[in-house]
Amino acid sequence: MIPFVNDVIGKKVVRLEYEGYTPMAVSELRKICVTIREKWPDVVGVALFHRLGVVEVAEASVIVAVSSPHRREALEACAFAIDTLKATVPIWKSEQYEGDSRMWKENVEWKDGAAVRSSCCSSKRVMRPVEDK
Repeated sequence: MIPFVNDVIGKKVVRLEYEGYTPMAVSELRKICVTIREKWPDVVGVALFHRLGVVEVAEASVIVAVSSPHRREALEACAFAIDTLKATVPIWKSEQYEGDSRMWKENVEWKDGAAVRSSCCSSKRVMRPVEDK
């Protein structure tokens, strides 16, 4: 395991915390599943899961599973699912750093309102400090 160091601010991430609007998140996840079945009719099964609360470094926060008799369709559907999830599902992440500082990580896909194909470390990501309660 290699700990993630935020390239923007040079601090070691020690955990993530996700918050979401659950009723709307569930509705949006269902819409993604329906759209996948419409776009890829050979898809047999779709499962989408996003954790809320504290997620330790190196633990999975999102699971996307698609079964299909054809690899290409399954991979395309998975890519569509994660891109659309990030663009439409109301879940937000803060990063906790060594020394107890935190920052909310703005998701460029959500901000733009459409799935943007870029790496997870895109320079388009914006960081904002979190004010502790």
